[in-house]
Amino acid sequence: MEALIQQKVLEVANHVEKQLDAELEQLEKLDTDDLEKLREKRLKELKEIHHQKQTWIAAGHGEYNEIYNEKEFFEVSKKSQNIVCLFYKDDSPRCKIVDQHFKILAKKHVEARFCKLNVERAPFLTERLKIKIIPTMTIVKDSKTVDYIVGFTDVGNCDDFSTEMLEWRIARSGVISYNGDLLHPPEAGGKKKISIVKKSKTIRGNNDSDDSCDEI
Repeated sequence: MEALIQQKVLEVANHVEKQLDAELEQLEKLDTDDLEKLREKRLKELKEIHHQKQTWIAAGHGEYNEIYNEKEFFEVSKKSQNIVCLFYKDDSPRCKIVDQHFKILAKKHVEARFCKLNVERAPFLTERLKIKIIPTMTIVKDSKTVDYIVGFTDVGNCDDFSTEMLEWRIARSGVISYNGDLLHPPEAGGKKKISIVKKSKTIRGNNDSDDSCDEI
């Protein structure tokens, strides 16, 4: 068995080496004009990335902010292609947990607008989106609601879930870039966790509620 494993490792190493040799050979064949074209192409790509980032920042991305009414929510949805919005209430400690995670993710993922909206100031929108449980994180893409994260069911059924776990769950909705495996959540061990609630409780998803979720 050990010999078989060594053989497989050697085969993989040889394959990688051949790929690298082929890439080096292609680079060696490039003349000055080709290299200049590659350089110009890369510079153009970097400029486009920088311009896009500045456009996002100008639209409020990069910071976790509050939306104060329904009119502002619709204005934000016109300016930003990808939105992650927390529907919250002031007296919900679990909404404050989401706040801490969103502050981190907003800075990391400027490609999406992270914001929050108090349900008491948005009764029409809350009813329209059928939000029954607090906290509910609403995922909006191209002005359409594409996903909901209701309570903490999808991030481990606990209050002290990691930021990486929430990042993975949001990424599954397709509104932020993600380099990991979307099919499997990140390992819980060794990840930074946030909790401001003394005792963790199991949370039921969908439209059910227990003492760890708040009904509107």
